[in-house]
Amino acid sequence: MSAQGLSRKIRYAFILQAVMFSLAIVFGVYLISAVVKQSLVGALLHEEAAHFWELHAASETQPPPNTLTLRGYFVQSGRSNLMLPEDLRDLAPGFHELKDDDMLVLVEQKPVGSLYLVFLRSTAEKLAFWFGTLPILLILAAIYFVSWLTYRASKRLVSPVSWLAEQVARWDPQHPDVAALAPESLPADVQGEARQLAVALHRLAQRVATQVQRERNFTRDASHELRTPLTVIRVASDVALADAETSPRAARSLQRIQRAGRDMEAVIDAFLILAREAEVSPQSEEFDVASVVEDQAENGRALLMGKPVELFVHANVQPKLFAPPRVMSVVVSNLIRNACSYTDSGRIDVSTFIDRIEVRDTGIGMDEEALRRAFEPFYRADESRPHGTGLGLSIVSRLCERFGWKVELASELGKGTTATIRFR
Repeated sequence: MSAQGLSRKIRYAFILQAVMFSLAIVFGVYLISAVVKQSLVGALLHEEAAHFWELHAASETQPPPNTLTLRGYFVQSGRSNLMLPEDLRDLAPGFHELKDDDMLVLVEQKPVGSLYLVFLRSTAEKLAFWFGTLPILLILAAIYFVSWLTYRASKRLVSPVSWLAEQVARWDPQHPDVAALAPESLPADVQGEARQLAVALHRLAQRVATQVQRERNFTRDASHELRTPLTVIRVASDVALADAETSPRAARSLQRIQRAGRDMEAVIDAFLILAREAEVSPQSEEFDVASVVEDQAENGRALLMGKPVELFVHANVQPKLFAPPRVMSVVVSNLIRNACSYTDSGRIDVSTFIDRIEVRDTGIGMDEEALRRAFEPFYRADESRPHGTGLGLSIVSRLCERFGWKVELASELGKGTTATIRFR
């Protein structure tokens, strides 16, 4: 929701309320107009008729009412009604509305004669306006005015929250600007709970900024401190390997130490890449994927010593990839290490294709639940295995996501697993 979403919703709510009130009142005006014209005018004509009959009973010469708004006609029994206007002659007793002549007519018949009372529609409409339409319009105006005042008050109440939302929406997650939420920088209308919220957000943002800076310092310092002993190990092993008196057995051990050192440097690089912001591009270069696979396969064969398992590399093609080569080393190393850990007999095949790497084993395999949870941190399909912390596949997944690669697992319990890295 945008920073102004709350204010907009309140405005729309009041507009909708006003529209609904307007429709209801227009309908009410129509109903009241009909009531005034039918019920009120009808009652008035009946009262006038009753009054005339009382006067006529006292004096038969009493003329029918004749005023500015009312016309009366009386036809004695046995006499012709030709004295009536033509539109009234055929009317039966009762209340009539003559739309063509703009008249409301009441006809009452008694043994002494028939009384015709005519009320002009224009007069009835004036009554409907003054006693129906005008009061409702005044009520509608009052409702609009009160709604406007309520909207203004609501807007003043939510404006501090909207201001806070706008300030937070502008934050850079990596570099939040907390100065605007400092207590001394808050606008005067930010008071009460909104001010408490602003102060709490300011403190939270300060803690976040401090934590982010602490993590950056740690990754920088860890990179330096961890590389220093690895450099010493690599240089010392190079010197020992260059010594002509070094035995073949010691040379093999030194070579394993060097490979372990290179792997450790790759792991450090991978962790630092994961710790950096996504906007910071790591150092990349074009490298041969098959050579990375071959190097990690050698490390895998060392893990399989003493096991009836063979590891084969199938370099079907020689794909090139532009990325940090050490990241690919970490990804392939974890997949091969997993295959070696969970395969007790049979074989492991590592294959390179133009768009992917496949690591296929004949190990214990995984069921559907294990496949679903394989990339969760610290999850292990077989807790009885002595090696592994359950972080390997989680790290692989995060690294692949970081570089736009895709990791896939296909497995069948008791028959083995195939892990695939798609990089194109």
